[in-house]
Formats: sequence, C-alpha cells, structure tokens
Amino acid sequence: MLDPAPPRPAQAPEDHLKAGALGATGITAMVVAAAAPLTVMAGIAPLAISIGGIGAPAGYLAAAVVLALFAVGFTTMTRLTGGAGAFYSYITLGLGRSAGAGAGLLAVVSYNTLQIGVYGLLGTQFQAAFVRLAGVDLPWWLYAVAAIAVVWALGRRGIDVGAKVLGVLLAAETAILAVLVVGVVAHGGHDGLHLSTFSPSALANPGLLGILGFCFAAFAGFESTALYRREAREPDRSIPRATYAAVAFLGLFYALVVWAVVQAVGDAGVVAAAGADPVGLFFTVMDTYVGAWASHVMDVLVLTSVLASQIAFHNAINRYSFTLAQDGLLPAAMAHAHPRFASPARAGAAQSVLALVVVAGFALAGADPYRQLVLLVNTPGAIGVLLLQAITAVAVVVYLHRHGTVRPGVLWASVGATVLLTVALGVLVRHVALLTAAPTSTNVVLVAVVPAVFAVGVLLARVLRRRRPDLYARIGGNP
Repeated sequence: MLDPAPPRPAQAPEDHLKAGALGATGITAMVVAAAAPLTVMAGIAPLAISIGGIGAPAGYLAAAVVLALFAVGFTTMTRLTGGAGAFYSYITLGLGRSAGAGAGLLAVVSYNTLQIGVYGLLGTQFQAAFVRLAGVDLPWWLYAVAAIAVVWALGRRGIDVGAKVLGVLLAAETAILAVLVVGVVAHGGHDGLHLSTFSPSALANPGLLGILGFCFAAFAGFESTALYRREAREPDRSIPRATYAAVAFLGLFYALVVWAVVQAVGDAGVVAAAGADPVGLFFTVMDTYVGAWASHVMDVLVLTSVLASQIAFHNAINRYSFTLAQDGLLPAAMAHAHPRFASPARAGAAQSVLALVVVAGFALAGADPYRQLVLLVNTPGAIGVLLLQAITAVAVVVYLHRHGTVRPGVLWASVGATVLLTVALGVLVRHVALLTAAPTSTNVVLVAVVPAVFAVGVLLARVLRRRRPDLYARIGGNP
C-alpha cells in the first residue's frame, strides 16, 4: 500500500491559486473550449467522413461512451481523494509514486505538444483569413507569436477572466454549428432525412476503426476538469458535473453535426466530397443550406475557436506544472502564484517561452506549419493522453478494489473503461499514419516518444527516492 505523504510545509499566499473562482458551468466551458468544437468539425470531421464513411457520427458516439465509463471512476477518485493533479494524482494513488511521476511528466509533455503544435494551425488559418478578408499576406509565424502573447496575458490575469472569455467564444462557435444543423434539417437534406448513417452496413465499414484516433482526439482535455479543483466552488459537486456535461455535450453535438453534413450532401456523394475538398466541405454545406453570410461568419469563428482552445490548454498545462513544481518534479520557481491574480503565472510564462522557442524553430527551418508543426508535434500528445487515460483507469480499479469504499458498479465501469481504452490505444497506434501522413520511420519515433517520457519520469522518481526522500514522499499532489 502507498505510504501516506508527510505533512506539507505551511504555504505562503503566493503558493495558492484563486479559490472559489469557477462553478460547474465555468469548468465545463474551459474543457469544451479546449476541444475546439468548430475547429474539430470544420477541420477534422471531413477526414473522418472520407475514411470512415457515412458511419463517422457513430465513431464520436463510441468515443463518448468509452470516456463516460472512464469518467465514472475518474470523478469518484476526485471526490474520494481530493487530488488536484488529475492523471498524476490518481495514478500515484493507485499504482505508486514512481508511476505517478511518469504520468505527471507525460501529462505535461502531452498537453504541451497538443497546445504548441496547434499554433501551426492557428498561424495558417489567420494568414489565410487576412489574405482573403484584407488582402494582407504576412508570415504564419507572426500570427502564432501574437497568439502566444495573447494566451499568456489572459492566463496571467487569472482563471475567472479566462473562463469568461472562453464562455463567449464557445457560445459563438457552438451557435454557428447549430445554425448549420437547423438549416440542413429545415431543408430536408439532400435525399430526405434518415438514419442510415447508424445502419449495420454503415457501422461495418472497416474505416471506422481507422478514425477512432480522430474521434478520441476530439475530446482532448475533457479530463482537465480535475485540474481546477483548487479554484472550483463546491469541487465535489462541480467537477463531476462538469466532466459528465463535457463528455455528453461533445459526444452528442459532434455526432449531430456530422450526421447533418452527411444528410446535406447525401450518402452516395459525401465520402467523395469530403475526400475531394476536406477544408471546404463544411463551408460548402453552410453556403448551400444557410447562406454565404453564415459561411463568412463561420470563417471568422474558426479563428476564435482555435484561439479559445489554446487559452484553455494553456490554463490546463499551467496547473499541471504548478502541482508538479510543488512536489519537486519541476523547478520550484514554477510553484508560485501571481500575488495579485492568484494564477500560476510563472508556470504560464515558462509554457509561453517554450511555445515561442518551438514556433521560432519551425519558422527558421522553413517547415510546413500544418504538415510538420501540427501533425508531427500533436501526434505524441494525442497518444500520450489516451495512454494516460488507460493507465488512470487501471489505477482507479486498483485503488477502489484496495479500499472497497464504493458501489460495485463504479468498479466495473472502470474495468470496462480500462479494456476499451486499451483497445482504442492499440487501434490509434496501429493507424497512426492517418494522423501524421508521415513515413514509417517517423511514426515509430513519434510513438516511441510517449513511453520514453513516461520512463524518464519513473527514473526521476527513483533518483529522488535515493537522494531526496522528502521530495519523493510528496509525489502525487494529494493532501
């Protein structure tokens, strides 16, 4: 059994984040915005349709069901343990401090790769929009650097300011997708409205397995609800509510929107249309069923969607880094909060500098911001998060079985989540080329990065156990 950690030293005011700043609605907005629904739908869903066929909406529902099972044990751990480190805390409690250190380091690296890689997408989207709307053609990296500055400034001002901004941006991108659905339904689609997308023949398409990586990645960051425990009002209630709300909303909304696009183009032509013009598919549907004005609005909201995602991921990364720094796994300087805004400002500054260095490196190398910065940098993050979810599910099973303090249904839900997440991880790794469009040698390296980072964290914990047992005993971020 894991030995209890020694009492922590009394914390100074600068060691505390802003308590009571977020309710369930604010937390839900943070994690749903991180998923960037409009960016996922307009930018990734056409690829899912072209590979998975008309059954693609079912892929998003399947991912939602698996993650809902995962959330049962995950939110139970939040209530039972009070841990604010999410994956890091729960894996420590279930599997020990060495595994927890590996998980903490992998979480920080995975979230950073997901966030920093998307600056390539943001830069290309803003570059294209300014050319189209204003006739101004500036390098993509200028927009990425400007976004890094905006994200840093909002993160520094505190979680409540970021939540308000994200709430507005999320409402706007959700509304424009709802307009698209209403337009398609009101016009009866291409061949009349039907549910053939959920028929056995559609679900038997082997391409559905290939798109599971896209589907799970579309929920990226939903589990970061637990990271806001220190800043949440009534965390034992607000965090579970926000977690379930995020999974339910994203799963149902994604499936509905993709179903509407299939109805708009028709079963016979949608796969070819998505393959021929994946970037323009959603805009074409919007033009046809709603009007050019809505397409222009969506053009702008795609930009705010990806910016909102960057803000949300920045906040999640900072809270992971803040917790790991308090426990001695990252430099202690990152464990101090801003004296006025009570935000993890030093962790935020470090993350922003790292993003700036990576973006500058790709820009100086003349790399393609989408095919290289987005696809190659994001891939280890997507694999890492799914691996962390699978390991967390195992840790939950071990912890709940050991303590025997919950209903059997919670334990069996966690067992089911463990099996299904492991299968999904295997499918993602097997089909990783669909995410990267890179040669096999590159894909092997990208996949290998994930266990390598985990191993480094385990090794660090072993070193601390020998040389700094006081820091080793604090691993886990649990009270």
